[in-house]
Amino acid sequence: MTEPAPLLPSPEERLTRYGRLRDRVLRDQEWGPALRWLAPLVVTALAAVLRLIDIARPRELAFDETYYVKDAWSLWTLGYEGTWGEDANAAFVTGQNLPLSDVGSFIVHPPLGKWLIALGMSIGGPDNSGGWRLATALLGAGSVLLVYLIARHLSGSLVVATVAGTLLAIDGLSIVMSRVALLDGILTFFVLLGVLFILFDRRRTIPLLERRDPEAPDPFWGPVLWRRPWLIAAGVALGAASAVKWSGLYVLAGFGLYVVVTDALARRRAGVVLWPSSAAFRQGPVSFVLLVFPALAVYLISWTGWLVTAGGYDRQSDPNPLIALWKYHEAMLGFHVGLSRGHPYASAAWEWPLLLRPTAVWVDSDPAACGADNCIAVISAVPNPLIWYGGVAAAVYLLYRLVRGWITRQSIGAELSIPLVGLAVTYLPWLLFPDRTIFQFYTVVMMPFLVLALAMTLRIIAGKRQDPLPRRLAGERTVLVFLVFVVLVSAFFLPLWMGMSVPYDFWMIHNWMPGWV
Repeated sequence: MTEPAPLLPSPEERLTRYGRLRDRVLRDQEWGPALRWLAPLVVTALAAVLRLIDIARPRELAFDETYYVKDAWSLWTLGYEGTWGEDANAAFVTGQNLPLSDVGSFIVHPPLGKWLIALGMSIGGPDNSGGWRLATALLGAGSVLLVYLIARHLSGSLVVATVAGTLLAIDGLSIVMSRVALLDGILTFFVLLGVLFILFDRRRTIPLLERRDPEAPDPFWGPVLWRRPWLIAAGVALGAASAVKWSGLYVLAGFGLYVVVTDALARRRAGVVLWPSSAAFRQGPVSFVLLVFPALAVYLISWTGWLVTAGGYDRQSDPNPLIALWKYHEAMLGFHVGLSRGHPYASAAWEWPLLLRPTAVWVDSDPAACGADNCIAVISAVPNPLIWYGGVAAAVYLLYRLVRGWITRQSIGAELSIPLVGLAVTYLPWLLFPDRTIFQFYTVVMMPFLVLALAMTLRIIAGKRQDPLPRRLAGERTVLVFLVFVVLVSAFFLPLWMGMSVPYDFWMIHNWMPGWV
């Protein structure tokens, strides 16, 4: 008897033209390895060009650069944040007679981000606006590379990783926050670095925890693992994030909990009898030491300038410098809790998903630049709307998939959980402070996780190899059309992200909502 014909052709026969070309290139002994290196290099180079070209514009302090640039130069000069006199902003344009005194100033953010800004200023001097922004631009391009690496780790796909990295590379919010000397772009880099190290730890540790050994000395509790270098590295990175802005602490706590939960689930799969207690009360304290202690060490080291000098704010409040530092932190906490001053660009956290009030970090009328009387130059930290709203929709979809997986007890991969955990720890804490003055541009640290969620969802839309060919073709074409429109929208908004002088009417057609003006 002859075997019946299969209902569907084999997956290899049903590959689309794109799929066949992709597989042929990746399997080629010459092009495959080269492409694996070339893709991240090209994506990172694109990000670097968009962040570094004409970075000195505007040649004046923009938005909160008035705080961080001056604090950075003070750190470089005094070792701590001093007090600035009148007309300090204008003095930074000329670089002459900077009115800096050695009287300590009350500053409400840790110093690491400002030290990094100061490194760029040390190259060009205090009057070089490109030097102010060099660190944020380089770390912004580095964030794109980190997103590529995270997506590659989560998906195992060169294409998905390239899409994720490219989306972040051409997103307006990420571009703008890499082109101004604010702290949030630096925070984003260290958060992503910590997440990547967490993933490396999972890849190394989970197989050890899942190993079923009938001769194990303690099958009720399972092993306790101390040798976890990537977890220590994650603590260093997330400690650096916390030393840039305190919101890094939420990321440290959230991903620390993620480590404990994934440890517990791995022990359950290995057949450990007391897997919840083992993960929480035996491995949990060890993981805490490996993650939190390095973070604390990095945070304290970032305050070295304040600790070894005598002029910093509150430095003389106690003979013990660590107690004095604690008192200073109590004052900083009081400021953050009570901050409720109005601001024209303030945006409550509940508004962020709707993108109701993006921040214009610089506005200047420059009629001579385009030969007309109605020109305007703006740097608007509005993200690419397609990436933003698409990312929000993708996150909601992944959350649905996660909940459905829990209900049906299906295996839930890191490609679903990591973007959602990242969004939870970078967004949900801000909802606890509805009256605090906060801004839409804080979401720059959310943007990589929205991009990851979007890339993973686009992969689902594109379809699997075993899907019927019409389904696969429709999915791939849908994804391709979406990505083409994303690129076109980024090109449309690029003048507003780079502060180019444009006709007033051209600027107005970019304001898709009343709050974007």
